[in-house]
Amino acid sequence: MPAITTEKATFAAGCFWGVEHIFNKHFKDIGIQTKVGYIGGELDNPNYIQVKTGTTMHAEACEITFDPSKVSFETLTEFFYKLHDPTTANFQGPDVGTQYRSGIFYHNEQQKAIAEKVTKQVQEKHYPNATIVTEITPATTFFNAEDYHQLYLENNPEGYAVSFKI
Repeated sequence: MPAITTEKATFAAGCFWGVEHIFNKHFKDIGIQTKVGYIGGELDNPNYIQVKTGTTMHAEACEITFDPSKVSFETLTEFFYKLHDPTTANFQGPDVGTQYRSGIFYHNEQQKAIAEKVTKQVQEKHYPNATIVTEITPATTFFNAEDYHQLYLENNPEGYAVSFKI
């Protein structure tokens, strides 16, 4: 029996609780696995208290492990653009700071090309009068957020999340 090949996709779109929750709501039945954490910053092994200040330059992000034979990176990227406003720099809803920026952190050159292609399509089709500010950058070390942040909204259904467009 051949081994299952998985890939990673890492997206930042505001508070990671809601991003993780909405990806799981739509894709968990096809086997994605998610974790939330911090990426793209200047400090090794940051914690929430440090990141929430906005001074570490990390983004709150959701790392998704997926089977590309079941869902493509392109599909996940298209979905990413539906769940937040990619034209706002460093905020989503009431969450303000560099840690809430919009970002696609690609894991290989193919993902980079797909992210750029999808971004261009979304820009032309959905935001002709506004500029998408989503950063598309290489994935650096992903630092897991504290355990209480993982699957936060599944474990705390009354918890706070920005309303999504989906």
